Amino acid sequence: MTPDPLRSILIVGGGTAGWSAAALLSAVLAPSGCKITLIESSDVPTVGVGEATIPPVFEFLSNCGVDEIDFIRHCQATFKLAIRFDDWLERGHSYWHPFGNLGVTINQRPFHHYWWKNKAAGHDETFADLCPAIALAQDGKFAFPPPDGSYPGGALNYALHFDAGLVAEYLRKHATARGVTHVDARIVGAELADDGAIAAVRLTDGRRIEADFFIDCSGFRGLLIEEALHAGYEDWTSWLPCDRAVAMPTATVGPPAPYTISAAHEAGWRWRIPLQSRVGNGYVYSSRHVSDEQAAETLREAAAGEPLAEPRFLRFTAGHRKAMWVKNCLAVGLSSGFLEPLESTSIHLIHTALNRLLDYFPDRHCDPALAAAYNREAADEYAHIRDFLLLHYVPNRRHGEPFWDEIRANPLPDSLAAKLELFRRTGRIVSRRRELFADISWFFVAAGMGIVPEALDPLADAADFGEVRRVIGQIREVMGRYRAAAPTHLAMLARLLDPALKGRPNFKQTWGGA
Repeated sequence: MTPDPLRSILIVGGGTAGWSAAALLSAVLAPSGCKITLIESSDVPTVGVGEATIPPVFEFLSNCGVDEIDFIRHCQATFKLAIRFDDWLERGHSYWHPFGNLGVTINQRPFHHYWWKNKAAGHDETFADLCPAIALAQDGKFAFPPPDGSYPGGALNYALHFDAGLVAEYLRKHATARGVTHVDARIVGAELADDGAIAAVRLTDGRRIEADFFIDCSGFRGLLIEEALHAGYEDWTSWLPCDRAVAMPTATVGPPAPYTISAAHEAGWRWRIPLQSRVGNGYVYSSRHVSDEQAAETLREAAAGEPLAEPRFLRFTAGHRKAMWVKNCLAVGLSSGFLEPLESTSIHLIHTALNRLLDYFPDRHCDPALAAAYNREAADEYAHIRDFLLLHYVPNRRHGEPFWDEIRANPLPDSLAAKLELFRRTGRIVSRRRELFADISWFFVAAGMGIVPEALDPLADAADFGEVRRVIGQIREVMGRYRAAAPTHLAMLARLLDPALKGRPNFKQTWGGA
């Protein structure tokens, strides 16, 4: 077949989703001459619930041609080493989900298998003794990883907290400088071609804008994917009952922590995301278990610092479109679906949607086989994240609280039930290729939620325990030196914000030769 490349792409909606699409596509499609246009209305506010990220964010920014340090400076960013979960298992209990590994591989077995044997033998090591990310997070410190990402205590990774509004503005400037056309207008509807694909969108001023391919970043409304193409929605409220959120920024109190806090409450959970000059706070909750007024009051009482704005409410339905790519239209961001930002996956799902589009990039014919393959992968990704989010909920011991009792009693998705059964019986976790959350993430959350395997990995159990103890002692000794040498998170941010700094500090500059 003679190639018939896309000549024009129209992005409907701005915000983080729309401008991420514009930034990436303008970088990748520059040689092709494909015209990229983004339409958004300055009268329509964007939704900025998710202001925390996970480590793959840096690969996406790099693919867009964005410099990491410049981005941090302009987007009020702080570093994120982990999430601390408070009161999830039961009131007064906390655990960590860090970015990075625990210990080192011994006899070709991941260290978390030896963790259980070490604990059973009565030894008192904590995760902070053997996991660099948790150690630094607890100490309020941050340092860039060495070039290979590994420490004596295992691999370390990091992500960012940032102001979503500033990110959209930053990416807008970046994309328009690369030739993306920005139209400030309100869309009133879409026109369909004879084959059911989208032919054009109509604006309030009477203009009609055509394109070969459309990207719907219009938010929960789904202006194209739902209102025009009727994709349908896969509702997961029976598993994830939270359907509202209230958000409120507050003034900074103390130095910013290099981690996100997720604190469980009576009818959901609360986030705390520290930025350079403010703190993002929010309460994700079930409207069947608490009123909007009660939720706002809970947030006000729990959030440290003076409120900088009135609480803002959002409504959502957990799940995703039954098809995220229909005809010549792809939904990205909130228009494609929503999973509560418990593990900071909202922005990541934007990025993976766009990366997947590049994997299955169409020509003007938009072969349905490409859309079908895309939709299968996207649905699998949502289901994987759904299961991981449920892992934070279902083992809870918050007895006597209706919200938590209901979640604990709900039937699990078959995929999660099988994974939990395997872990409970053998300590093993089987992950499929390209799944976001690796075995170590499942381990940290399962262990944090009080799940202890009934049996040990036979290969780990057969290992020389004296050698295991020797390795643990070596890690603790070297980790102690690294913890002492690392700068505070605040000091690292001050260094990066210094206009005299050119580029990213190297490993030795970060650690002072530890």
